[in-house]
Amino acid sequence: MVMSKKPTDGAQERPGRLKQIRMVAQVLRQADPKALPIVFAAAIGTLVVVILIGLLIDQLFFTIPLGILAAAAVGMIVFGQMAQRAQYKVIAGQPGAAAAILKNMRGGWTVTEAVSGNRNLDMVHRAVGRAGVVLVSEGPRNRVGPLLGAEKKRISRAAQQVPIYDVQVGTDEGQIPVDKLQRHLMKLPRNLTKGQVAELNDRLQALPRSMQMPKGPIPKGVRMPKGPKPKTR
Repeated sequence: MVMSKKPTDGAQERPGRLKQIRMVAQVLRQADPKALPIVFAAAIGTLVVVILIGLLIDQLFFTIPLGILAAAAVGMIVFGQMAQRAQYKVIAGQPGAAAAILKNMRGGWTVTEAVSGNRNLDMVHRAVGRAGVVLVSEGPRNRVGPLLGAEKKRISRAAQQVPIYDVQVGTDEGQIPVDKLQRHLMKLPRNLTKGQVAELNDRLQALPRSMQMPKGPIPKGVRMPKGPKPKTR
């Protein structure tokens, strides 16, 4: 008798492609009620334009299938962009939001969350890539400045001559909004080869962390517990 194989837990937990799209669409509709109408409008507008071109060149039978494919492609592109904006809107202002953006970046970045921070949940994340070392802070400008300075000094010997950039994420003057962080980092020059990036990562990973911080976005209002007070003799 042939025993039927039971699906693994990972297969059970992983939703299908269509289910993922429906889930994202529900979140997108809640975050921005105008988003889905914009997606449909972009797709239908693309289809209409392609059909009009087919009428003008007298190739309607050829352009209708092409228009359907183009409309689906444009709709998915706009859908993805709107979903990304909704994600930024949901996590903006939460501690760990910048780290979430960094970890989803393309381009071979190695991200270490919360290499430095304080009990107010101001924190500094480290991203290593072809540009060099990028220290990304979250928190008010008057509080994260010292954190960035101390972390830059701490890693400068291990980084040697590698460029070290510091980026402040937030809403204060001179800071970068979280939704523009990825674009900002992608504009940085490529100063290192892949081999140099790997070597740099090894040196930095060997450094002890200044403190342990929770990973990922953290609900507002949460404060880090105080450390133990030194005993007096």
